[in-house]
Amino acid sequence: MNFGLMIEVLVAALLMLTIGYCYTLNRRLERLRADEQSLKATIGELITATEIAERAVGELKRAAQENDATLGERVRAAERCCVELDRQVSAGDIVLTRLSRVVVAARSLHDVPSAGTAPDPNAVAAAARSFSDRLRDRVGTMAA
Repeated sequence: MNFGLMIEVLVAALLMLTIGYCYTLNRRLERLRADEQSLKATIGELITATEIAERAVGELKRAAQENDATLGERVRAAERCCVELDRQVSAGDIVLTRLSRVVVAARSLHDVPSAGTAPDPNAVAAAARSFSDRLRDRVGTMAA
C-alpha cells in the first residue's frame, strides 16, 4: 500500500510539473503571437516606406533627366555664344589694326609738330594685340 501511494504521489508531482511547464509554454506562445502582430505592423510600415522611396527615386530620376536636357541646351547656347564672341573679337582686332594704320597714316600726312614724338606704329599694333588678347582671355573665362 505504501508503494502504491508513492507511485500516485510521484504521478501527481509529475502531472503538476507538466501543468506548470504547459502554463509557461502557453505564456511564451502568447508573447510570440504578440510579437508576430508587432512584426506584421513593422513589415507593413516598411512596405509603405519602400513604396514612398521608390516614388521619390522615380521623381529624382525624372528631375535628373530634365536637368540634363536643360544643361545640355545651356552648354550648346554657351558654345554658340563663345564662337560668336570669338568671331566678334577677331573682327574687332582687324578693325583696331586698320584704325591704328589710319591714325598713323593721318599723323604722318599732317606732319603736325607735337609736344612728344609720334607714336610708333609697331607699338600701337602691339598695344592693340595685347588689348585683344586680354579681351579673349576674359571672354574665355566667362564662357568656362
